Amino acid sequence: MAKTVELRRHTDADGDRLTADGIRAAVEIGRSLTGNYDLLISSGAQRATQTLACLLAGFGHPVAAGVEVNSGFRSSVEERWFEAARTANGKDLNAFRKVDPELVERESAQLGAALKAVFELLPEGGKALVVGHSPTTEAAVLGLTGEIVQPVAKGKGVRVIEDRGTYRVEPLAQ
Repeated sequence: MAKTVELRRHTDADGDRLTADGIRAAVEIGRSLTGNYDLLISSGAQRATQTLACLLAGFGHPVAAGVEVNSGFRSSVEERWFEAARTANGKDLNAFRKVDPELVERESAQLGAALKAVFELLPEGGKALVVGHSPTTEAAVLGLTGEIVQPVAKGKGVRVIEDRGTYRVEPLAQ
């Protein structure tokens, strides 16, 4: 039976706090979520944790294993990502690879390992929701699946499904 992890980027923020629009958007997204989650995870940044709380407020259903903060989904070299973004000709991982290939390789491995660990926590048929950032969400997918996904917009995301040791990536219905 397949396991599913949905990865979403936090909604609109000013610094590390959601804006009023970001709060409204996260609650509205939460209202549209379907199915039961076994686990909710935040990267630990306030904007991600606040988004997760607002999603949960909109969702209105219990979550079996509760909410966890997992800093494995947050880069310890965030400023290096910002520098790569300023320098790159594009906002996707391929553009970042051209200006700092070691950053993308190392971070993708670390973030992919964090994503794999979430799958290992889930029961068969289990489902988790992770709220984090861009481009680290895309790097986590790359590190686990080897697949490059397009940059994730605020409040949007991707779904990774593991079925008998094979991973596939799908866009989330927006």
